[in-house]
Amino acid sequence: MHRLALALTLSALAAPAWAELPDAPPLRDLCPDRPGLGTPACTLDAGRVMVELGLGDWTRDKAGAVRTDTIAAGDALLRFGLNDHLEAQIGWTAYGHVRTRDAATDIIDRASGTGDMTLALRQNVRNPDGSGISIAAMPYATLPVGGHAIGAGDWGAGLLIPMSFDLGGISLELVPEIDAAVDEDRHGRHLGYGSVVGLTFPLTDSVSASTEVSLYRDRDPSGHATEALAGLSAGWQANDDLQLDLGVNLGLNAESADTELYFGIARRF
Repeated sequence: MHRLALALTLSALAAPAWAELPDAPPLRDLCPDRPGLGTPACTLDAGRVMVELGLGDWTRDKAGAVRTDTIAAGDALLRFGLNDHLEAQIGWTAYGHVRTRDAATDIIDRASGTGDMTLALRQNVRNPDGSGISIAAMPYATLPVGGHAIGAGDWGAGLLIPMSFDLGGISLELVPEIDAAVDEDRHGRHLGYGSVVGLTFPLTDSVSASTEVSLYRDRDPSGHATEALAGLSAGWQANDDLQLDLGVNLGLNAESADTELYFGIARRF
């Protein structure tokens, strides 16, 4: 499984894009899911493939005397353009490591494993290239193929409604979401809902930045909680088909993870 993540990385860096062929039709502007908290409304051109890979992700969460550090690598997303307005997605995390330390007892627990698989469809209903006012619907399901470390333990499902609004050089995004989220005890599901609001703006001709806020209400039977996050991310478009990115998310309340740092790559074929 680790070899799969390595192969995706090498192919993203080395393989020629279809758009480079002389007889290829003109493509829409690159519109990856990475980076950030939200989800774009744009879809891939028909017949195109996008490989997006989280190369490194570290999350720190401290609650009282207990600190949890989670490291993930090989967080892969494959996107397939089915027609001009519809794409399919497959997501999977190749490796995750969780380290929990209780400072009161000095007990340290460690666990490692793979993540669950996510299957999704994104149907754009207005401006699939993301221009102007762009709107899409994105149902998804998660399959419990991961291990205990970062896998949820049961299947889940949900629906996102990504929207973007061109404000003249700045893009406003809004992504409401409703989920049948897996219970904390790894059996059964409960209601979760929330939204992401963000702004994306250019820094240079090839570098863009996003600032976002996410609120999510989790009605888990073990205890209801509201997660609040603020995110700042940037992407460098090296060419028409390749982007490198990095970002940071910060918890805004005690029910959210304190800090998350990540970086990755997106490559269109």
